[in-house]
Formats: sequence, structure tokens, C-alpha cells
Amino acid sequence: MRNLALAMVVLTTITACKNENELKKSNVIAVTYPETKTVDSVDTYFGEQVKDPYRWLEDDRSEETGEWVKAQNEVTADYLAQIPYRQELKERLEEIWNYEKIGAPFIEGEYTYYYKNDGLQNQSVIYRKKTGEDNEEVFLDPNTFSKDGTISLGGLNFSKNGKLAAYQISEGGSDWRKVIIMDVESKKQIEDTIVDVKFSGISWKNNEGFYYSSYDKPKGSELSAKTDQHKLFYHKLGTSQKQDQLIYGGTEAQKHRYVSGSVTEDGNYLFIYPRNSTSGTKLLMQDLSQPNSKMITILENSDSDTGVIENVGSKLYLITNRNAPNQKVVTVDASNPSPENWKDLIPETENVLRASTGSGYIFASYMVDAVSKVKQYDYDGKLVREIELPGVGSASGFGGKKEDQVIYYSFSNYITPSTIYSFNPKTGTSEVYIKPGINFDADDFESKQVFYTSKDGTKVPMIISYKKGIELNGKNPTILYSYGGFNISLTPSFSIANAVWMEQGGIYAVPNIRGGGEYGKKWHDAGTKLEKQNVFDDFIAAAEYLIDNNYTSSDYLAIRGGSNGGLLVGATMTQRPDLVKVAIPAVGVLDMLRYHTFTSGAGWAYDYGTSEDNKEMFDYLKGYSPIHNVKEGVEYPATLITTGDHDDRVVPAHSFKFAAELQSKQTGTNPTLIRIETDAGHGAGTPVSKTIEQYADIFGFTLYNMGYKVLPNTTKSKIKG
Repeated sequence: MRNLALAMVVLTTITACKNENELKKSNVIAVTYPETKTVDSVDTYFGEQVKDPYRWLEDDRSEETGEWVKAQNEVTADYLAQIPYRQELKERLEEIWNYEKIGAPFIEGEYTYYYKNDGLQNQSVIYRKKTGEDNEEVFLDPNTFSKDGTISLGGLNFSKNGKLAAYQISEGGSDWRKVIIMDVESKKQIEDTIVDVKFSGISWKNNEGFYYSSYDKPKGSELSAKTDQHKLFYHKLGTSQKQDQLIYGGTEAQKHRYVSGSVTEDGNYLFIYPRNSTSGTKLLMQDLSQPNSKMITILENSDSDTGVIENVGSKLYLITNRNAPNQKVVTVDASNPSPENWKDLIPETENVLRASTGSGYIFASYMVDAVSKVKQYDYDGKLVREIELPGVGSASGFGGKKEDQVIYYSFSNYITPSTIYSFNPKTGTSEVYIKPGINFDADDFESKQVFYTSKDGTKVPMIISYKKGIELNGKNPTILYSYGGFNISLTPSFSIANAVWMEQGGIYAVPNIRGGGEYGKKWHDAGTKLEKQNVFDDFIAAAEYLIDNNYTSSDYLAIRGGSNGGLLVGATMTQRPDLVKVAIPAVGVLDMLRYHTFTSGAGWAYDYGTSEDNKEMFDYLKGYSPIHNVKEGVEYPATLITTGDHDDRVVPAHSFKFAAELQSKQTGTNPTLIRIETDAGHGAGTPVSKTIEQYADIFGFTLYNMGYKVLPNTTKSKIKG
């Protein structure tokens, strides 16, 4: 074991073809990689043998893997330290990040609560005031959970009377959570900590207890072992976790990968949502107002996505894509809630609908080419008004309790920092509630939406943002970012980091490719399973549009994406290594033959299919799986793979194995590095300090490999190797 660990630090150079003087002339930093051993691991799929030489890197608990991570991080850190303006980028990121950020207020019991960050705090702090008073106090400060900010707040939920709160904490970015119950007046913990909670909300049953979800602790690694039977529990206050009542998920018939429970605002109904994949859910209901009432099945199959958004007495309001790909709102009485009794309240339109409630109204938020449009309805389905938004962008919020007199929403786009507005639902008037004091002048920048044509003739929208006055000469550093999966829509939103990128003269482009939800279920399905190549084709066509229209060129183009977007980057760079200069796959799904064997990965099968389904699906997955399509003798883009050692959603083995494949086969001098954040997970809860360091590294790596010796906003010239 020790000899194997020592062998990994034996270094082999990839730059033997150039001497040191040549490297300096061409702006290339000499890189040597740790030697990664190979093993004789072979899987057989439908009679075809597939080698997996880096299988050993899947063992996140082994000393060998730990040594490999350490050695890779040392190489990456040495490379990044040689980028001359990395510190300058970090300082500018800190400077622009350092402004007060305050969230929308919400009332619980006697208090008004809100999140606030004074600028560079690793985690936002929850403050409160007695409603109607001015004296604020700290209610909960997640920065006290750990010295380095790696323990974060994962959720906060109050009992109906607001006298108790349950909050979740995540350690090292893990999806496994602990739940702490506290008395809000004394701010002291009142019960033992509830442990082993995962992929769960907290939904209170009045003031008596709450529902939560979890899996049995897996055998083997907690961070990578498969978890596929989710269970819904009820915790009654004053009892131990061992006494918690199993509500759903304990039998083979009730086996689902995800199960969630939600109680209506009046406390009368519990709704349970079992699902086996990220799309499609069953729906069950229990009348909590009747002791020992039976569970009623509303939807017994997973052919649609349906959720309950409100109830008035026994009248239920649901949003569904059942027989309505773009979604609609329906009503039904709880006494007979089966689908044949549903009545349309807000019909389906040509635009995708999301719905929320507050102040006794329904707010219908539509996406029109990925841009927000919001309408207000009463509970009878009568249109009250279309809400006038501050501009073209994304509006979110529009939710609250029935008795709230004012509700809040936020508005932003790629060049407008998020501003919170208060909205009076009686008069329809909006007022600025909190405008951020950020050191960024939106008037100096612009965003435009274009439509381009993908490989099969499909029209795809893309928003391109940049500093006013740039010259379309094909030499602008550009980041092309997208996702393309799981019905997730990329709507315009402001990013502090992207503001720094655009300040440097960089272009930021986001195409709304297939696989997302921007145009409803059909758009999503057109990027799944045997149609997944559409996603990559859409992304490639976006890059070609930017090049053809002189926004940039291949020498100045970077592609970036995370999670499913990491797969997007990995597939694009292996299919079209000539297309871009830099690739940044983050926490990516990169081994498409084995993704479903880790943690809850099997739940992604709606989008991907699995290698075990049939030979056609296996062949298709193998045909684009990034790890299996790295070829000898190819010059791939300069690549910085990023992941976290505690990522238990997309396990870091995906990134480890991809890095090993690239490092062993890369031709030329483009670096192939992996940056492995320690005590970090899939991204949620990452401390601000670590986030700033990550972006300084990503932007520095990107610009340096585009040939910049100094930052683009200086007057000094670029060097070309």
C-alpha cells in the first residue's frame, strides 16, 4: 500500500518536446503530473468488454486516493500560483463582493426575520426584529458553526405559532444533514439533534412536530454508496428520533428514490410526493384533521409532475403538467381528489407556468423565451392584473402566507444586481425595498437576446452580455455557459463573479439549450436519453454562432458548466476539441456507464437512461460518455476540472477519472489540471472566501490560457505564443 502511494508522486513531464526557453516564449507553464496507476478492471455490457483502469479512484476512503488528491492539488496550486494576475483578480472579486446583502423579510410569530451578509461573511446571518419595531438582533449566525465556514445552514423552518424553529446544518458541503430544534425566544436547543437527514425539507404539523425525509445509512462509504429507498418520517416533539413514526417508504411497494412531505398552511392536510427520478411524481394525501385517517392516493403513477400550492378549506389548488406540458393550475375537492374531478383554473398557454400563492392570491409566473412575465389571479381564477416588472429579466418570489398584507419579489438580469421589491397585492404597486450598494455600474453594460439555429434546424435563444462599446473583432475573451438537463431553466440572473469577468472586457453568453425547461416538457424531453446529443449539438451551435458573428474565436472561447453542465462541457470538449481554447467542467457527471451506481445517481435515469437498460442505450451512453471518449494523440483544450472531496451528489470519482484519462492521453502543451476543494461538496453552502478563491483561479486559468500575460482591461499588449 505504501509503495503504491509513493509511486503516485513519481512525476512525468508532458512538455519534453519544448525546452524551457520555448515555454517562456509561448506563455506555457511547464506542468508535470503525478503518475496515476492503472488497474485491470473490466465490465461487460451486452457482450462488450469495457476497461475501467482508474476504478480504484472511486474509493473515497482509501489512503491511495487521498494521496492522489493531495498530489494533484499540489500540481494545480503550483500552476495557478504562477499566473501573474491571479491575486489581482482575487482582490477585485473581494472588493466588488464586499457590500451588504439583505434578503426579503418574512414574519414568523411575533418576529420579522431576514438574512443579511455584511459583505464578505462566509455565511449569511439570520437577523430579526419584533414586528413593528426597529431594534434588530442576531437570531442565528452560521458563521459560528465552524471557524472556516465549512459548516453551513441547510434550511430553516418555523412552527405554526413561530415559537419553535428547526434548522438543518451541512458539514463540509455534504447532502447529509443534521436537524437542530430551538426555542426562538431563548435561542437555545431544546432537544437532541436529529441526524442522518438527506434531500429533505422540514414541514411542521402545527406546533406538535414535523415531517422530514432520509435514507438508511448506506453500507460502505457515506459519500459514495448507493442510496435508493427514501423514507418520510414524523418527529413528535418531546420524543427521541428512535421513536419517530415512519409515514411512507418502509416497504418494497413504497420503495422510491425520493420521498417528500408537505403540510398545508392550515395544518389540515399532508401531501406526499414519491418519485423514482427527477421527473414524474406520484401524489398521496392524508387528512390530518381526522385522527387515524387513511392515506389517499391521488396519482398512482409518475407520468406527470403535480404539486399542491394552496387549499381553502377542502378546496385544493394544484399545478400540474398532466395533459399540459407547459403546466396549468387546477382545483379539486379533497373529498374526491382523483384527476377526473380536476377543473382548470388557470389553463395551459404557449409559455411555461410556475405558480405561487400569497396574500390570498395566485401569482402565475410565465417564461417567455426565458424572461419573466407575471400575472395575478384571485382564487376563483379571475385575472386581477399583469404585474409591471422593473425591466426585462427574472422575477422570483411572489409568495407568502394568506394573511400577509405585503409580499416581496426580487428582480435581476445578467447586468442588473438583484433588487428586492415590496408589492401591494390590493393596489398592484411595487416599491424598491432593498437596492444593493454594489460597486458595479449596470449602465456600462448590455445584454441582448439572439436566436441561432442548431444542427437539426431547431431555433435556440441565447443571451449575450458584455461591456458597452466592445469591438466585434473575434478577439474578446468569452465564457459560454449552459446546463441542458433536468427541466432546469436558465433565466437571467446577476453574478458578482461574472460582473468581474465582464469588467475585464469578457463576454458572458448563456444559451437556453434543450434538456432544460424553458419551453416546457417537450423541450426537456428533446434533450433526454436517446435525444441527449441534441443538448451537445445546441451548445456547439451556440459556440459557432459566437465565432461566426465575431464575438470571439476559438482562441478566446471557454466553455463552462456544473453538474449536468459539467457533462455538457466534457462531452463538447471530447467531441469538438478544436472548438474552444479552455474547458471548465465543474462537479461533472462524466462516467455515463456507472453514474447510477453512486449515491442517488439512479434517480437521474429519466434524463440519461442507464448502461444496463438495453444495448441501444449502452451504446448511446458509451458514445458520448466523456471518460470513455478521451483519445490518444488529440490536443484537448486547456482544462481545469473542479470538484469537492465531499460531493456526495455527483461523486468526485467522475472528475478524478476524467482527469486521469486526459492527463495520460493529452497531446501538446495545453494543461489538464484538477482542482479538488477540501471539505466542500456539490456547491451549496460553500463559504464566500472559498468561492472567491475558486473564481480567481478559474478566471486566471482561463485568461492565461487565452494568452494574456496581464489582465485585458490594462493597456499592455497580449502575447501570442
